[in-house]
Amino acid sequence: MTVANLVDVLGPAHANGYGVIGFVVLGWEDAEAYVEAAEDIQAPIILQAGPGFRKHMPVEVTGPMFRYLAEQASVPVVCHIDHGKTIEECLAGIENGFSSVMFDGSRFSLDENVEKTAAVVELAHRHGVSVEGEIGFVGFDSGEESEMTKPEDAKRLAVEANLDALAVSVGNVHLQRTQKANINTDRLAAIEAVVPCPLVMHGASGVPADMRRHLAGNTAMSKFNIGTEFRQCFGASLRKTLADDTDMFDRMAILSATKPALKALAKKAILNLRPDIV
Repeated sequence: MTVANLVDVLGPAHANGYGVIGFVVLGWEDAEAYVEAAEDIQAPIILQAGPGFRKHMPVEVTGPMFRYLAEQASVPVVCHIDHGKTIEECLAGIENGFSSVMFDGSRFSLDENVEKTAAVVELAHRHGVSVEGEIGFVGFDSGEESEMTKPEDAKRLAVEANLDALAVSVGNVHLQRTQKANINTDRLAAIEAVVPCPLVMHGASGVPADMRRHLAGNTAMSKFNIGTEFRQCFGASLRKTLADDTDMFDRMAILSATKPALKALAKKAILNLRPDIV
């Protein structure tokens, strides 16, 4: 059994200069591909159920599915709720087998963010579940703009809420389809200097691979959430499968055909964050 939480995997990552991917899961096939890739490399990973996926497939299903994959794996696998916006969402994750939750209080006032995040931490830690918070706001490509994280706010949230990991906004943006993000390394260094826990980068699909590798090896940025580039990979593989065999109609065969491409990309992305291996 290798169900892990963020403390289990991010502590060693931070100490040894590498990063761990938070894979944004959208179904069985991609989740299985990510775990298989991690096992091939013998590296820990994080399987994440975001808000969209939780609407598509409820936590009563995703929690046991993630735990099944983690329990069969030979490497640490974190089962993580991504962007829980309410205490109730985080509690539902805890009750359904998730080993880690994110409480996203980034749109609350600082005082309210600290208060609500601390309440989630107190609840989660009683069950051995880790908690990620967010301060500042990571915006969306062609959508709501980001608000850069202030170091003093980051310190207050991390310390007063007793966080296990903290997501910050330093130029990273959700849903970027090209690697065009410009990371403010000076702001990141200022945050890192005052925050005691590992940091998290949302929107890592938009960050150039060489920058991801640099951050993993040289900063407290230890968790990298990647979703868009794998959705693009899935879509391209699905289109090719259907174009190559126009008579194919079986759902299981069609979806399973996407796994090799997803697994190959996952291995490449994991290894990029592991300067200690390659």
